[in-house]
Amino acid sequence: MSAPSATTDTSAEPLVSPVNSHNEWDPLEEIIVGRLDGATIPSKHPVVACNMPPWAARMQGLAAGFAYPRLLIERAQHELDQFIALLQSLGITVRRPDAVDHRRRFATPDWSSRGFCNTCPRDSMLVIGDEIIETPMAWPCRYFETHSYRTILKDYFRRGARWTAAPKPQLTDALFKADFRTPEAGEPMRYLLTEFEPVFDAADFVRAGRDLFVTRSNVTNRMGIDWLRRHLGPEYHIHEIESRCRTPMHIDTTFVPLAPGKVLVNPEYIDADRLPDVLKSWDILVAPEPDPINDRLLRITSMCGKWLSMNVLMLDEKRVIAERHHTGMLRALEQWGFEPIPSDLLHYAPFGGSFHCATLDVRRCGTLESYFP
Repeated sequence: MSAPSATTDTSAEPLVSPVNSHNEWDPLEEIIVGRLDGATIPSKHPVVACNMPPWAARMQGLAAGFAYPRLLIERAQHELDQFIALLQSLGITVRRPDAVDHRRRFATPDWSSRGFCNTCPRDSMLVIGDEIIETPMAWPCRYFETHSYRTILKDYFRRGARWTAAPKPQLTDALFKADFRTPEAGEPMRYLLTEFEPVFDAADFVRAGRDLFVTRSNVTNRMGIDWLRRHLGPEYHIHEIESRCRTPMHIDTTFVPLAPGKVLVNPEYIDADRLPDVLKSWDILVAPEPDPINDRLLRITSMCGKWLSMNVLMLDEKRVIAERHHTGMLRALEQWGFEPIPSDLLHYAPFGGSFHCATLDVRRCGTLESYFP
């Protein structure tokens, strides 16, 4: 038998990655949008309850593991369908995860849980250039959430994207402080998580080319930030944003870069004088007070705070999709020189977010740059 040839087919076209996203504002070409099918109320756990008022945590614990009520899903689905149609009408390719029954129980050697939902791809995956990183999330009910995106991830990989998974956490009791109590206003900040192992949600990071910004939170610990810093290497700089939020979880209602030199900040959580020095040359845009939510059911069932008005999606450096209900934010965006496109996603809040949370921008037309001196 003759030995196989060592030569390669040099005539084959080089792969061009379908994944390319370096910041929050380059022209958007392709995006993943979450799915409501099979959504399940999260299993009872301190990491879920710690970001809720005590009464809400008790209600959540009683309903844990049951499917979300049909009324909540139907209202959110109607708005989600309209949002997807809007993206497609603007020429943006939309990809969707597989439908999953999140009520199915799963287990590791240390614990068992039911799932949650795959409504928010922003949490479980982080896009850095041509690489998608699966994140080591701290909620046990989200342990296998990225499996519903594997059809998409394998397609991207075959076409040339880089695909990485951070170390899968054990999520044993050693990661969570048994005596944790939410800090009161004026008390030193403290977090539920220990430094037992690296954990982080991608939604605690935002990207501005070679610089990333992060908030430490009840789902992102110091080890998680250090893991990503070492993984990305010296070409990237990660800056921590100090938040006054007593129950921090996800940066995209606290600190949101909108365009080169412009960042939207939450005046309740951010002290502009304590921002990293690299931002001194940037315009700090202070978010207006959100419009009140009068829907009592939505106020009770929302998993998010009032500042979800900041959870916008940039289509490019000018155009931005923002919640129609929050007229104050729409006016402010116009005054700052942006072109807001009003859309509805208010009833997505019981499932974890709005336009930024509900999406993962996979490809934007741009290159890796530094936006800071």
